[in-house]
Amino acid sequence: MKAASYGRAPAGTQPNYLYPQYVSTCKRSPKQPLILLPHTLSELTGPVFGHSEIGENDNDLTHQHSGEAQGERIIVSGRVLDEEGRAIPGALVEVWQTNAAGRYRHRVDQHGAPLDPNFTGCGRVLTDREGRYRFVTIKPGAYPWQNHPNAWRPAHIHFSLFGAGLLSRLVTQMYFPGDPLLPFDPVFNSVPDENARNRLISISFSVAAKPLPWRYLPERLGNVRRMK
Repeated sequence: MKAASYGRAPAGTQPNYLYPQYVSTCKRSPKQPLILLPHTLSELTGPVFGHSEIGENDNDLTHQHSGEAQGERIIVSGRVLDEEGRAIPGALVEVWQTNAAGRYRHRVDQHGAPLDPNFTGCGRVLTDREGRYRFVTIKPGAYPWQNHPNAWRPAHIHFSLFGAGLLSRLVTQMYFPGDPLLPFDPVFNSVPDENARNRLISISFSVAAKPLPWRYLPERLGNVRRMK
């Protein structure tokens, strides 16, 4: 039996490996053309993830410690779909982010913003039968970085999405509408296609689904439709 290959992303929807404005790509981008290897049946069908690997509070980043996390609580939800718009159930969705002050809980992040002892900034969940996922978290803060003078990264949440197995992975970022730092961010602007770039910005706010004490409800993450 011949295994089907994963589809390639449409031209312009993914950042180039080399984007000089994003300075670190100058050192880590490949210098020679890539060699594309054919996919085997084992790569296309597994391994897969099980519910036993997901903890009870893994999708609620605000209640993973003894106290409550500080900052503006938000709900981030959406669906994982393939290129034909079909739901992908059982996909592992992972997120990581800074706290409300703009600092990661990581030894490399040593800038002056305070850490929140009740916020680790990592979460995971498996999509349901309709491909839906849902996280409760804190709106992350902007932070300085050393890409260029006076460089600040806009508020964002990192996403990792696994499809049918470990090799069908999409790593992306979700941004927030109206952020004044977006026009100056080389990571965001490294996506050549404007429509693909704008799909990285959360949209579709809703307060009708359930009565909640939080007011910020981004419900869609762009650039997940191309997963298989």
